[in-house]
Amino acid sequence: MKLDRKDILKALETITIAGEGKNMVESGAIANVITFGDEVVVDLVLHTPAMHIKKRAEDDIKKTILELVSPDAKIKINSKVEVPDKPEIKGKSIPGIKNIIGVASGKGGVGKSTVTANLAVSLAKMGFSVGILDADIYGPSMPIMFDVENEKPVSVTVDGKSKMKPVESYEVKILSIGFFTAPSQAVIWRGPMASKALNQMIFDADWGELDFMLVDLPPGTGDIHLSIVQSLPITGVVIVSTPQAVALADAKKGVSMFMSEAINVPVLGIIENMAYFTPEELPENKYYIFGKEGARNLAEDLEVPFLGEVPIVQSIREAGDYGRPAAMQTGSIIETVFEEITRNVVQEVVSRNENLPATEAVKITTMAGCSAVKK
Repeated sequence: MKLDRKDILKALETITIAGEGKNMVESGAIANVITFGDEVVVDLVLHTPAMHIKKRAEDDIKKTILELVSPDAKIKINSKVEVPDKPEIKGKSIPGIKNIIGVASGKGGVGKSTVTANLAVSLAKMGFSVGILDADIYGPSMPIMFDVENEKPVSVTVDGKSKMKPVESYEVKILSIGFFTAPSQAVIWRGPMASKALNQMIFDADWGELDFMLVDLPPGTGDIHLSIVQSLPITGVVIVSTPQAVALADAKKGVSMFMSEAINVPVLGIIENMAYFTPEELPENKYYIFGKEGARNLAEDLEVPFLGEVPIVQSIREAGDYGRPAAMQTGSIIETVFEEITRNVVQEVVSRNENLPATEAVKITTMAGCSAVKK
């Protein structure tokens, strides 16, 4: 049987590569297709060095040709990785800050702020210099979690300009809208006011030298997220989810937003919070209250790293309420859990910085979809 090149290209149009959004032919991943009787040679060009994406693409090509063109086809794939040169970061960067990591979730109540706080103290224990920008404008919780509710940032002069000095607790620098409002006061702001407040905390602050700035993002995929990715060149984001289907559906939307062509921020991985319940008196027992391994399976489906799972342990809640993150409990299971997750996050950041170009601050080029714009 003689294979037809057009049939093969048509079949390959049914395949997409993770993160690219276009089919293999349209995106240019298929550089060439050559046929010799029942043999076909496919030249594949990828723009990411990730081995799991390369293997998945090769497997998809073989499977598709065998199913849609000929089950007797003899297939050879020549794969090549072309990673673009790293451009300079465009847009405003913050001098002295090496990595900016967003911590996001699709929905509220999954423990995103708790994870952020414990990642921060774990990084600090490893010897990194760390800061937290509490960007959850309408529900700031970092002042409580670090026992600095009554603290206020002081003004310092840097190069002749007045700047805010972040509050420091457990070797972590923190700025939050919670420092500027009474604990019982609701923040009733429209999007532009919230965005302006965020920009002041980002650029009118004396952060100093930081290895990592963690940005605790609000739930969802809204205005604050756009403001952050417009203002800052985010190194990557970590998605937090619980195992049940409702949370996973929203986490999937969060991943989709950051991986979209318009935003294009690398997803470093997914953390599963409240993965199982372990009673203090029965530390070996695991009760999967919200389902089992939902976030792990989602990470596999979306082809992003799974960074680890955090159990439901009473001391995590107590530690957050008392303002001393649970990862600081020396010798505890929680310390070990967060150390492992934090190591995974650091490894993904290192890998991302070695293999991908620097993230640019997003530039809004259209107001389509903004209902406030006059037609």
